[in-house]
This record gives sequence, C-alpha cells and structure tokens, in this order.
Amino acid sequence: MTTDSCLPHTRASVPAPCGVPQFDPLRVRGGRLRLRRALRRRRRAPAVVLAMTAAALAAAGAAGADDLVGQPPPRPAAQERHRPPAVPLVSAPVRIADAETVRLLRPGDRVDVIAAPVPTPVGGGGSAEARVVASGARVAEVPSPGETRSDGGALVVLSVPRPTAMALAGAGMTSQLAVTLC
Repeated sequence: MTTDSCLPHTRASVPAPCGVPQFDPLRVRGGRLRLRRALRRRRRAPAVVLAMTAAALAAAGAAGADDLVGQPPPRPAAQERHRPPAVPLVSAPVRIADAETVRLLRPGDRVDVIAAPVPTPVGGGGSAEARVVASGARVAEVPSPGETRSDGGALVVLSVPRPTAMALAGAGMTSQLAVTLC
C-alpha cells in the first residue's frame, strides 16, 4: 500500500473546520482577595461558635452558683467511708542506741522502733523480750555526721501520733531503742 491511497480515506473522516466567534477577553478582578476573604471567614466561624459556647456555659454556671455560695463542695460518700480520720502528728525526739544505724536513715523514711531491755548484771534476774513501740513512724530529722553521744547513741526526730510519742518517751527511759527500716 502506498501513502497516496491512505490520504483520501483519512480526509473524509475529519470534520470541516469551523470558526470561533470573536469575544472580549474575561478579566477577573480581585480573585485572590475573594479567596483570602473566604478562608478568613471559615477560620472565624469556629472561633465565633467556640466563644458563644463558652459564654453560654459561663452563664449557666453563674446562674447555678448562687445556690452554692458559702457551702463546701460535696465529698463523695465512697471516699469518706474508706479514708481513716486524720490523726495529728507530733515530733518525738528519740535516742537510738546505735549511731551507725541512724546514719542510714534519711528524712521521709518509715521505721519501726524497737525497745530492747537494758542488760542487767549477772545476778540481776530474768531478761524481758524486745517489743515494737512504734510501727511505720516517719523520720522527720536525722543528726549531722558529727552529732553523736559518747556512748554511741544518736538522736532522731520522728513524726508520730501523740500516744505513740508518749510510749516512745517511756520506753527510752527504761530500754535501749533500735530502728528497722520499713
């Protein structure tokens, strides 16, 4: 096949050219500005809705607040049942027999205080058992490294309830006291 035989066939299937009418060009002014304005309005709308919601909630809260003036907030009943009553704590200075043990303590530690009977001379009778005087006492203060007694004891300040402080003072007069970390 020659190229001449294909030409007439392709020309027949192509439509005849038609003219495009003459018109003035379109000029759009402020197209960018309209787009920016529309975007600004879309940002502003959620802000306005949020501000109106906040104002409505504030007004509703202020209207109901008149009933609660001068009253404490209600406490949940479940918390009141499970929480033990607060016990006032006092600071109790306690002389611990072993100063080296006291150096292991830091403020905030929890300790048990044990009273051991003072050793008696050979013919002095039977010995009593050691007993726990305070359980879970919080260490408030510890001595600085140079503050020890000539017999090797050291003074520790414990935060305990008043009855426990009285028991510690009594045990300190008749026994040697030791501590164990909880």
